[in-house]
Amino acid sequence: MLKKIAVGMAGLLLLPALTFAAEDEQVWNSTLKGQYFSGKNIVENTDIISLETPYRAEDPALVPLTISSKIPQTAERYIKKILVLVDNNPFPFVAEFDLTPESGKADLSMRVRINTYSFVRAIAEMNTGELVMAKQFVKASGGCSAPIGADMDAAMQRLGKMKFKLDPTFKAGEPSLAQLLISHPNVTGMQMDQVTRFIKKSHFVEKMQVTFEGRPVLTAKTDIAISSDPNFRFYFVPKSNGVLKAEIMDTACESPTSRKLCTPGKTYSQTVDIKL
Repeated sequence: MLKKIAVGMAGLLLLPALTFAAEDEQVWNSTLKGQYFSGKNIVENTDIISLETPYRAEDPALVPLTISSKIPQTAERYIKKILVLVDNNPFPFVAEFDLTPESGKADLSMRVRINTYSFVRAIAEMNTGELVMAKQFVKASGGCSAPIGADMDAAMQRLGKMKFKLDPTFKAGEPSLAQLLISHPNVTGMQMDQVTRFIKKSHFVEKMQVTFEGRPVLTAKTDIAISSDPNFRFYFVPKSNGVLKAEIMDTACESPTSRKLCTPGKTYSQTVDIKL
């Protein structure tokens, strides 16, 4: 009898989370799928990509997210685009990445903000038009409204500064890991200034392009769910000595969920010489 009661109580404790997950699927099915992929078929499996996130976020404003590809990027068959969504964020769109065979591998890592319990989705579009989705459920709360930890004056002074970190073992003609660190507060438009008590206007990195010797490696549209001081890991294939270049553009908007009143910001760039 005691065992049956314990099992029953455990089921009751799990019920809210299961119910929440079911409701979250309804958001995807009723709204987001039609908004981003109207009339298209999406296959859900991990044969093409997999998604890794923590089940419970230690810091909802800095949730690590890793997308791993299961196929090489070749001219014949490659992942052309990856869309990242957080269903229950105030603005579900996180980022859209355009990739090419020049990347060698379509693996991506970043840190994102998650505002409440939600599914995180990565949808890959192949060069053939196929759509494949991987998803993970994450427990988090308040990531989009969490105060920015760094001093804003100091953050604005180093605004737009970037740095590459490269795998020292990279070889010509093989996919090589690169990391791009961007200094930017990525203000969401939902955070309160701790001194004035006013809500800060959103100010975030909106576009990013990485090229090697002028050829695109990674192009992205990003939004407020990317964490402050964005940090992206990706691959590229250096076939000879050359220049790896990153260029970003930021923007400011009156509302975190509206792009009607946005003011284009500045463009920043960073380069590094690759010597094989």
